[in-house]
Amino acid sequence: QVQLVESGGGSVQAGGSLRLSCVVSGYTDSSYYMGWFRQAPGKEREGVASIEPDGRTRYTDSVKGRFTASKDNAKNTLTLQMRSLKPEDTAMYYCAAGRWIATTLDSLEYNSWGQGTQVTVSS
Repeated sequence: QVQLVESGGGSVQAGGSLRLSCVVSGYTDSSYYMGWFRQAPGKEREGVASIEPDGRTRYTDSVKGRFTASKDNAKNTLTLQMRSLKPEDTAMYYCAAGRWIATTLDSLEYNSWGQGTQVTVSS
């Protein structure tokens, strides 16, 4: 069973930066895919970034060039560096883990989730 705990959310003005972290425990298998997702009130959960087992990253178009996802295998930690934040980035952000994933930004493919951390960007 994989456990994930996010931290680092908060409130920031537009144009600011935040760094989210996700500590992962309960597994040692390097075949897992890792993902960052977000959900704003009244909206569906959206894939933001993913990290494949080989380290390749993917991003949804709206965050390309502004967000950077990374993982530190030694520390079992994921990071989402967010820059040039916009009010539309406001959401609850979740990290997730799963295996044998075909579509890495599809939340339905992931079976382990953290509790989320809130990000609020004011204009």
